[in-house]
Amino acid sequence: MMLKSFLRPLARLAWTLCVATLLLTPFAMAEELRRGYYHLPENGDVIGNVLVVRAKEEDTLISIGHEYGLGYNAMVRANPEVSIWYPGEGTEVVVPGRFILPDTPRKGIVINVAEMRLYYYPANQPDIVQTYPIAVGRMDWKTPLGTTSITDKIKNPSWYPPASIRREHAEAGDPLPGVVPPGPDNPLGSRKMRLGFRGYLIHGTNKPEGVGMRVTHGCIRLLPEDVEHLFDQVAVGTQVRIVNEPTKFGWSDGVLYAQSYPVLEEEESETTVLKRVDEATDRADALAEDSSFHIDHGILTQAIKDSSGRPVALVSPPAESQPLPGSLYDHIGLATDGSIQVDLSLADNRP
Repeated sequence: MMLKSFLRPLARLAWTLCVATLLLTPFAMAEELRRGYYHLPENGDVIGNVLVVRAKEEDTLISIGHEYGLGYNAMVRANPEVSIWYPGEGTEVVVPGRFILPDTPRKGIVINVAEMRLYYYPANQPDIVQTYPIAVGRMDWKTPLGTTSITDKIKNPSWYPPASIRREHAEAGDPLPGVVPPGPDNPLGSRKMRLGFRGYLIHGTNKPEGVGMRVTHGCIRLLPEDVEHLFDQVAVGTQVRIVNEPTKFGWSDGVLYAQSYPVLEEEESETTVLKRVDEATDRADALAEDSSFHIDHGILTQAIKDSSGRPVALVSPPAESQPLPGSLYDHIGLATDGSIQVDLSLADNRP
């Protein structure tokens, strides 16, 4: 009897642990994807989520962005009132990590210069897309558009500055040597991948704070950890498609979304904005033509004017219901038995 009374609690404990394990199994076994990895939606074009995190004492807006795979401009646009260099411990920081996939074949590497973002569709993982922030060419050294491929891969490259760049640096009082060897002072970082476009590369950097900005001489620059990870996966011959899509569209759960970024022109005039709105309206209408979805064109227009980089649902919010006259609390009372009673008699007197 004593043995049975001792074993019963153990049996109950074992049963409790077994049930708890069964309940937790889906969560414990859930696949944890590496930063930058996303499952491709089965029927749709939107990946990721917008997060709100609290800054630590030592954080900068840039370091928070890098932790979540976002560059300078994306973080600044999402947090216009937060200090870049010292957000402050406990400050809420928006991490705009939701993206509409570019309107291209989902193959190889896709670079959207307007978005300053690279997408990689690994052939051996057809349900996965990887995406990383990049720096692109500045106004006077634009990144070329078109389809090309990776033609060469080099670890720990030396940098041979072209004559035009050496001349530019000399005029600024910062002369460059004929060759910069591998190391911490090399602007190419630890990896470079040569493109079929003569003179253009995908490479790392020794100045990661510039990722997410227009600061290069036309090359595509990634964070050091991102370029090393990508370098190990892509092969010579991998297709690279470079596009300029300042406004993207995509479906998610039957809703059409738009995601708009500033254009790369030196100045965007009112005429340019109106042209963008007209073109985007035509494209959105064409996408929704064969569906029952009704586009709110006012929301689309505002999304392009804001160019915040955040996906926006192109559907009107539900109309607010009309309240009863006075506060609802004016009609609520307690009965003697403690139950809640609601007097709706004033509803007959509504104007």
